[in-house]
Amino acid sequence: MSKIDLAIHGVPSRTPLAKTARRNAKIWLCLSLMATDALALVAGFAVALLVQEPRAVSDGLVTAMLGALFVHAAISFQNQAYSPRCLTRPGRCCRQALFSFATTLLVFLLVAFSLRVTGKVPRFAIGMGMVCTLILLIGQRLMICHFVRKTFGRLEVELVLVDGASVPPSYLDRDIIDARTAGLRTDLDDPYMLDRLGTLLHDYDRVVVSCAPERKAGWAQALKGVNIIGEIVVPEIADLEPLSTRQWGGVTTVVVSWGPLNLANRVKKRALDLVITVPALLLLLPVLVAVAIAIKLDSPGPVFFRQERMGRGNRIFHILKFRSMRVEASDANGARSASRDDDRITRVGRIIRMTSVDELPQLINVLFGEMSLVGPRPHALGSTAGDELFWEVDRQYWHRHALKPGITGLAQIRGYRGATNHRRDILNRLESDLEYQHGWTLLRDISILARTVQVLMHHNAY
Repeated sequence: MSKIDLAIHGVPSRTPLAKTARRNAKIWLCLSLMATDALALVAGFAVALLVQEPRAVSDGLVTAMLGALFVHAAISFQNQAYSPRCLTRPGRCCRQALFSFATTLLVFLLVAFSLRVTGKVPRFAIGMGMVCTLILLIGQRLMICHFVRKTFGRLEVELVLVDGASVPPSYLDRDIIDARTAGLRTDLDDPYMLDRLGTLLHDYDRVVVSCAPERKAGWAQALKGVNIIGEIVVPEIADLEPLSTRQWGGVTTVVVSWGPLNLANRVKKRALDLVITVPALLLLLPVLVAVAIAIKLDSPGPVFFRQERMGRGNRIFHILKFRSMRVEASDANGARSASRDDDRITRVGRIIRMTSVDELPQLINVLFGEMSLVGPRPHALGSTAGDELFWEVDRQYWHRHALKPGITGLAQIRGYRGATNHRRDILNRLESDLEYQHGWTLLRDISILARTVQVLMHHNAY
């Protein structure tokens, strides 16, 4: 779709410009909160030191202050003190700030004690700085919350999808789209329709669906993989497997999806991807060039094989691999799984598949943000387990796309790779993917990456 504001006739809807401005404002306000916190820390302790101990300001104290700022920022980020919710909830905003400040002080005191420099610390100035900083921290956060609530009311960018039902009166000021007018269906057998829905919802924080009773179960399944808060206006909740319910303007909604990672965890996961991917691409450049030359000399055709795969939010992307099959025998839809004696595989292709070198170009997908180093493996749209498409075996298959797909994952280190000749082959992978999704930690990602080295050459790699 070129436009997403296909509103129901006669129902007001915000313009795309207003929606974009609201999303951008949320980002800039969160950054402003980080900046004002840092200024409050610097100003509070600087004033105290200059007033009480003007000669105590030294290079050592400046270094200590810079270190404290870094520690405070890291703790605050981990503590969700810079989340969008803190912009509109004064109580939560102040509690998170107090906890982060207290934890930073504890770290500072532990370091000072371990280094045995407590006697050199200007204690009265530190005590006065704590009081000044607390006043500035709480004061500026309360002012920001008041400004945001008065100026924006709410910061969440919300969409109402209507499919054969009426629009709740309290939702008339949201973006409203008629699913029929927009050509949207809850067809779980059509990856391109799911891609269209994922693309539509990409710029929203929350979507509420008002639909006919017979369509609620379909919408519930379609929303579980879109990686935003998804809710359905429904008086009954049977068979929807809801996560929770909400009340808004007197309307009851059922929450059927919730992104598995919050903002802080997404940033940590992305940081790990970049810290490893950028050096890896530089170090592996000679290997990549050598493999590319070998592929060109071995058989005619392009070096890379590009194929449509389903990514995060059920959005389709093109995965990159070194081409390991003859061009004329390539399977764009992945309907035929590679077998041990597959006649389509070239001589070089057999070597790079056996050693998993054919997967290395996916580091480029990770660099562009389409994939992660660790996550559910993305599958070709035509892949089957026996005679059934993957999503026909178990409808929970779509739920795994709430996270970015990965080069490796929990299923891979457990040995679930290779051909999917039976239903159990895909069910094993699905169970591992959902387990990983529901129990994600950064340490688990690091552990999976370390264990992946042990399965690079696997008996099922062919």
